[in-house]
Amino acid sequence: MAKDESRRLRPALLQADQEVLAALLAFPDYTPSNPECRREVLTEALQTMQAKQSLEVQTLAAAKAARDEANSSEWRFHNLILAAKEQVIAQYGRDSAQVQALGLRRKSEYRGRTRRKGNSAAT
Repeated sequence: MAKDESRRLRPALLQADQEVLAALLAFPDYTPSNPECRREVLTEALQTMQAKQSLEVQTLAAAKAARDEANSSEWRFHNLILAAKEQVIAQYGRDSAQVQALGLRRKSEYRGRTRRKGNSAAT
């Protein structure tokens, strides 16, 4: 039996297993002593595996679609908030308390430009 059944099998190994099943089904006199290895059980296990794999693919696609929709709604919300900030600036002015309440800096909080004194040497 397998060593670690919590990890996924390689697709090449699963393909090889399916080829073994196809070969077993071609044996007309195959009669195993272990009832778990009967044709019916093996074929049912293959069909169950394929159904679960199909469900997994569909679920992953649904999860990706949900992630994309969430991402889209996050960006829409963010862009609307940026537009709302611009509206507050336009309505109340750049130096208003409302601008500061949004977490923005008021115009008066910026340091003004200062002129540098020239380094020209007088002769």
